[in-house]
Amino acid sequence: MTNWMISGEEMANCNCNFGCPCQFSVLPTDGTCEAAVVYDIESGHHGDVDLSGVKAASVYKWPGPIHEGNGEMQLIIDATASAAQKAALETIMTGGDTEEMATMWFVFGAMCPTKHETLTATISVELDRENRVGKATVDGVFEVEGQPLANVVSGEPHRVRFDLPNGFEFAQAEAAQGRTRTMGGALSLLKNTGTHAHFARLHLSGDGVVRA
Repeated sequence: MTNWMISGEEMANCNCNFGCPCQFSVLPTDGTCEAAVVYDIESGHHGDVDLSGVKAASVYKWPGPIHEGNGEMQLIIDATASAAQKAALETIMTGGDTEEMATMWFVFGAMCPTKHETLTATISVELDRENRVGKATVDGVFEVEGQPLANVVSGEPHRVRFDLPNGFEFAQAEAAQGRTRTMGGALSLLKNTGTHAHFARLHLSGDGVVRA
C-alpha cells in the first residue's frame, strides 16, 4: 500500500437529529442517512504527491443505516488540484491504501457500491471549529453551513463535544446544527435543514486516526 497522511479541518451535515445517532452506534433518526462533507486539507501526502492546501468534498446517500450498505456517493475535488492530487484523493476517499475499517472513507466506500463519477469544481471553505461556525460552497453542486446549537431556554450557543477514543473519523468533534442545499451533481439531499452537523480536526493515515 502507498503510505498517506491527511491533516486538516472537516465540516459535515447529515439528516439526523442533533448529535447523530451514528456516533452512539444507534440507528439513524428516520432510518436513512444522507450527508454532505467538506474537507480543508492543511497538510498531507499520498506517496510523493503533496496534498497540502487541497480542498475536497463528498456527498453520500443510503436508503437505510450505513452498515446495511446499498449507498451512493460522489466525490468533488477542488479545481485547483493537479491530476496527481485528484487521483490520490480519489484513492484515499474511496478506501484505497487503507487498512480494513480504519477510516470513515474506507467504511463509506465499502458501503457505497454506487460511486458516481468524481467531479471537479471550485470549492470555498470557511470553518471555525472553536465557535462551530462554517460555510462552504462547492460550485454548482452544493452549499453547506453550520452554526452552534442553541440553548433551549436562553438561546445562547450550547456547546457539546464528542470524544471517540476508538473512532475511525476523528478523536474529538464539536456538535452543531447545519443545512445543505444541493443544486447539482448526482445526488440530491432534501432532508438536511436544521439537522446534525459537526466540526472536527482530522488527522488520518492508512492505519486510521493518528492519535497523539
